[in-house]
Amino acid sequence: MLNEALRLIRVYHDLSQTELRAGLGVSHSHISEIESGKKQPSLDLLQKYSDFFEVPLSSLLFFAENIHDPKITDKVRAVMAKKIVALLQWVDQKNDKNTASLDARSPK
Repeated sequence: MLNEALRLIRVYHDLSQTELRAGLGVSHSHISEIESGKKQPSLDLLQKYSDFFEVPLSSLLFFAENIHDPKITDKVRAVMAKKIVALLQWVDQKNDKNTASLDARSPK
């Protein structure tokens, strides 16, 4: 599960394996093998992830241990759903304001 947690952290930050490789100073194939579960990351590499993403190493390990825990997953899903709804409402309000502004400017 550690491999999946490290992959998800990279994806969350919208980084390619190549970009992460450069930031961590390891080979592309090493990142690929870790994310696929073929290799286990060393403690040194985990510390590099921690430093690179500015996340405590303990948080990385906690995330990895609990990534598939339904109780935590449901809580995260509920929080994210609320944030997504709020974002969509904000976008809708911006669109309404832009439409009103364009209507006010157009000649009648």
